[in-house]
Amino acid sequence: MSKTNFKELLLWKLSKELAVEIYKLTTEGMFAKDYSLKDQIRRAAVSVPSNIAEGNDRGSDKEMIRFLYISKGSLAELITQLYIACEVDYITEAQLKKIEAKCNDIGAMIGKFIKVLSERSNIK
Repeated sequence: MSKTNFKELLLWKLSKELAVEIYKLTTEGMFAKDYSLKDQIRRAAVSVPSNIAEGNDRGSDKEMIRFLYISKGSLAELITQLYIACEVDYITEAQLKKIEAKCNDIGAMIGKFIKVLSERSNIK
């Protein structure tokens, strides 16, 4: 794996922006008072760029792939929590769909990155 600074990865930038958006969203209304869900959704959102950064700095394609899968799992967790937040009226359906679309885009990017790294390193 060529050593690229994780801050140069578009995937990291987009996922970090998503985490910032989630932090801002969870400071509003009833969401701000639900400490449990607020903390859980923030942890899931922060996990995505954090695992991309950690995987990148591990220095091998195999390790990067492992951490990309963790990031992908955190995205699924985040989407689940967003649905719950919507159903308890912490966020609107429009907010849910907007953020879910970003999550899906990031998830697709992660999937493509995993595929490229796997093929390049012949990892199954």
